[in-house]
Amino acid sequence: MGWVEHPQRQQVVNEMHLRRWPTLSVPTMLIQILRMVDQDEWEAQANAIDGLPDTKLDPSDNPRQTSGVLPGGVPFVLERFSEASAITVILPMVVGEHLAFPEEVCRWARDLPGRVIRATKIFIFESVSDAEMYLPELKMKTSDVISCYVGTEAKARLWSDFRIGEDGWGHLLIAAERMDPGDLTRLVQRLQELGNYRNLALLGLPVARLYWNDLDRAELELAALAAEVASPDSIDDVLLEKVTGVSLGLIQAVAATRFRMAATQAYARIAIERLHEISTLPVSGYPSLLDFTERRLRPAVRTCDAYAQRLSELALSADRFAALLRTRIETRIENQNALLLKSMRNISIAQLRMQHFVEGLSVIAISYYMVSLFSHFVKAYELYFGEHFVEMSESIAVPITLFGFGLFIANKRKKLGKSRYEA
Repeated sequence: MGWVEHPQRQQVVNEMHLRRWPTLSVPTMLIQILRMVDQDEWEAQANAIDGLPDTKLDPSDNPRQTSGVLPGGVPFVLERFSEASAITVILPMVVGEHLAFPEEVCRWARDLPGRVIRATKIFIFESVSDAEMYLPELKMKTSDVISCYVGTEAKARLWSDFRIGEDGWGHLLIAAERMDPGDLTRLVQRLQELGNYRNLALLGLPVARLYWNDLDRAELELAALAAEVASPDSIDDVLLEKVTGVSLGLIQAVAATRFRMAATQAYARIAIERLHEISTLPVSGYPSLLDFTERRLRPAVRTCDAYAQRLSELALSADRFAALLRTRIETRIENQNALLLKSMRNISIAQLRMQHFVEGLSVIAISYYMVSLFSHFVKAYELYFGEHFVEMSESIAVPITLFGFGLFIANKRKKLGKSRYEA
């Protein structure tokens, strides 16, 4: 080959061939168990299958699906979803005999690692009359029995009460009514995918209910904080500590529930898609699968949506409240700084005025000393020019000295101010 192959090409192509079951014959019975699994539990499931004697595995390039034949010629399929795995075992059935699965097969499938979220026994008959003959044996709750026509041209018919029976399994009866084996296989697979994704979607409902009270408490705390902010006696540090506590609680709720709420949305969309692919047709006197699923699934999903939206809005409100409080604190600090700067400016002005006053006194003092020195100097000429000359000289020296020294001080101050401004 002359091209450079993308490293995910094989994975993408193999993904399109996942979730394929062996073609079902009629009559037949299946068991399927859906489990929540971790990575190590998934590997333990695969190892449990590899460890069975006389197990024949089908060739596969994708580790997310394992299929083959168990000891005794029993076909099986092990599929891995994002956070769950489903084991499906297919067994022959004889109409007229008691509905019973081989205990060793059930026990093997039941004992695989993981936490069971759905376990179903499926019985497929050729006709409605054959299926109805076994309804009493399954002890379905009459008031909860769902029955409708499903599949291509709505040929097949199903019955189930979608409850966990006394044996710990759910039960589903299907009358194939001469449906093509390939169409029947795809129909049963879609029915099981519908139930599996529905249960996985509903896992979000208990989580939303569990954390709903936390949202109520956070909402009340934010309302109380808003009232405290309006009070002039409130302390900013205390308010900030409280709103930080509310924000941390909401962040923890987001971290604990984000994945579950997003998964609920994704699983619910797939379940609704599978529901409409099945093409249900009501049977008089019974609720249909469409009514049952939408009436129970949609409210649960809407509750999860409401929880996620409310959590997001509360977290946003808490962030805005914290930002507002921080702005209030910063504004108060800025006002305090402004007052401090004003006080410092007033002090500086007073100091400058005092400095000017001292400089004025210094001019007088220095002038006095300079005139005194000049007086001593001219007294030496008193004998030549007379006493009046000395007195006159001293009188003239006083204003000249004061004016000259004052001018000197003013000039120096001007130069210092100019150099400070240029710097």
